[in-house]
Amino acid sequence: MRSHGRYPYSAIAQRPVWDWPGGARLAVFVAVNLEAFPFAEGMGIPLVNPLPEPDVQNFGLRDWGNRVGVWNLLDALDEHAIPAAALINTAIYDQCPEVATAFRARNDEFIGHGRSNAERQSDMDEATEAAMITQCRARIMQEEGTPPRGWMGPWVAETHVTPDLLAEAGFTYVMDWTHDDQPTRLATRGGSLITVPYSRPTNDIPTLHAAKWPADVWADALIDGIEENLRMSARWPLVFNLSLHPFLVGHPHRLRHLRRVFGHLHARREQLWLTRPGAIAQHAQQVI
Repeated sequence: MRSHGRYPYSAIAQRPVWDWPGGARLAVFVAVNLEAFPFAEGMGIPLVNPLPEPDVQNFGLRDWGNRVGVWNLLDALDEHAIPAAALINTAIYDQCPEVATAFRARNDEFIGHGRSNAERQSDMDEATEAAMITQCRARIMQEEGTPPRGWMGPWVAETHVTPDLLAEAGFTYVMDWTHDDQPTRLATRGGSLITVPYSRPTNDIPTLHAAKWPADVWADALIDGIEENLRMSARWPLVFNLSLHPFLVGHPHRLRHLRRVFGHLHARREQLWLTRPGAIAQHAQQVI
């Protein structure tokens, strides 16, 4: 049976046990996807029934996320002093730089997320993909003063050489891989990358968009997930995350319930490590 050759099988119940900083056993981070789309071309998540281009309704709903939704979300994050990771399309710097400025002012971490979510790496040859990754890293370094350490591909898409290209470009961790609830080491042709868990069934795209969960049901599931992960983390360390898209969660009827989740995280601050993925990857480098 074909294997990717990136990591071996490992049963979580049979691994060495270690702690997160401060003795915590559950690390939690919030990732905000800052995405930009060209008008009437390329890919884009259809929030309502897609129409022939120019599909002004779907374009406008995604654009609403950067004009309105992200500011609503920032207010909710600030209410409970929740740290965040900004998964940024570099086109954000051109289309709406004020959004990047707002996350920079919070000292949030910036993570490479491609140029735009109108394209995906799995459609690229190796040279094109390598150039795109290098361009994104250089642009974030130019804007933020330091290069990004982490990467999450647009549409969470990869080619067979993506981990190799990321390591060669200077990235130290990747969030595309969905195989574990702990960081793991991913072999590349130039060393290794740390994987930080990101995709999970409770993220907002599969629940609010694909499955059409009501916002109150989604928030209840997130709180249940936090509590059960806290319980399980007594046996082994875990990572739990919230993946948020402003064009989904920025709407008031959803944001009201997301505030409940943020309030729950705030109340549990002493029992978990509320952090950013770069800190998770850095700690994992020392213990796995």
